[in-house]
Amino acid sequence: MTQKLFGTDGVRGRANTAPMTAEMALRIGAAAGRYFRRDGSTAHRVVIGKDTRLSGYMFENALTAGFTSTGMNVLLLGPVPTPAVGMLTTSMRADVGVMISASHNPHHDNGIKFFGPDGFKLSDEAQTEIERLIFEGVEPANAVNIGRATRIDDGRFRYNERVKATLPAGMKLDGLKVVIDCANGAAYRTAPEVLWELGAEVIPVGISPNGLNINDKCGSTQPQIASETVIAHGADVGICLDGDADRLIIIDEKGQVADGDQIMALFATRWAEQGLLKNDTLVATVMSNLGLERFLHAKGLKLERTPVGDRYVVEAMRKGGFNLGGEQSGHLVMTDYATTGDGLLAGLQFLAALVDTGKPASELANSFETVPQLLKNVRYQAGQAPLDNAEVQATIAQAETQLSGKGRLLIRKSGTEPLIRVMAECEDDVLLNDVVDGIVAKVESVVS
Repeated sequence: MTQKLFGTDGVRGRANTAPMTAEMALRIGAAAGRYFRRDGSTAHRVVIGKDTRLSGYMFENALTAGFTSTGMNVLLLGPVPTPAVGMLTTSMRADVGVMISASHNPHHDNGIKFFGPDGFKLSDEAQTEIERLIFEGVEPANAVNIGRATRIDDGRFRYNERVKATLPAGMKLDGLKVVIDCANGAAYRTAPEVLWELGAEVIPVGISPNGLNINDKCGSTQPQIASETVIAHGADVGICLDGDADRLIIIDEKGQVADGDQIMALFATRWAEQGLLKNDTLVATVMSNLGLERFLHAKGLKLERTPVGDRYVVEAMRKGGFNLGGEQSGHLVMTDYATTGDGLLAGLQFLAALVDTGKPASELANSFETVPQLLKNVRYQAGQAPLDNAEVQATIAQAETQLSGKGRLLIRKSGTEPLIRVMAECEDDVLLNDVVDGIVAKVESVVS
């Protein structure tokens, strides 16, 4: 069965537009409830967290109705980071965890992500079976077996303590001036609390959510204000999270941005030196810069690439016994500490490196020279398949020939939006632009 709803990270779309409607959320909750309550007992639980989008209220209630209709007991966490849901799913002995979020997308989008009882995101097989139940329908529970819903008030505090415990024993952040940009999202209380409790001087940005301003001119995808704040306050470092706080970027003391590739390079080399990097391997996606791969190989370390999506990074890590992975976009996965990407946790590990080494952020966040990379997107309409077009395929084949031995090319469909992503890397800027622009123009001509 071909999945119709689930993308690379759950179900996502524009709120109140198919598939992200209240009716569909209710059906998703009922199907997931039936899937995880297969033995018919009444002891089953689901934890549900959300970010700060206005539509989160609607989806929280709809999912609760769906889960309770099949006899699942619902524990409502309110606004918490995505990694908190993964952690609390296991620590609260839940059968399934749900995060209502569209991550870095604007407020009008939303999504539903699932975690299994082990705290890891669901496999394709589990999602396919839930999707089958969504479309076939499920039998509701008897009236006496309808589930209960309970508001959990201390969820974020449990998460706070777990994250703080990932710093080396006894380490404090005293003397560090840290800008933290919470993207008006799920970590707007958690992140400043944790940093202040660890001793840092905290300068918060993006901590006034109103339901509509999540990721708006702030956060990991729009770090300009945070960068200016670092300079204005003479801060040591800036940490920019996205709307659900499962990824980050770093801003050094000069206001320069470091992406996930640079952060992974730092962590991989530090862990390797300390004998902590399992199998001397970092896991990253096909989007990570060629410069990262060259840097790791020069250090005697390996890079294993996966399809785009932190879920695929985690799957490769679990299969290969690796403990460090991530994405260029800022998902950092450290399975010694967490089951999914955690922007705040990764930020604390970067701060630990600052304390340990005494070096400035600009030195730690600039491990390798990047190969010029260009990414452009082309939007297409439902029902179109531009990558199947013969002329597009011929243009791509020609581009691959031009780049042979000089760089690399990656063409893919987005897993969360109707976009064709065209990315190339090459040290020849003219060739780089020619190749990407040529493919983009051909795809545009086909979709229009």
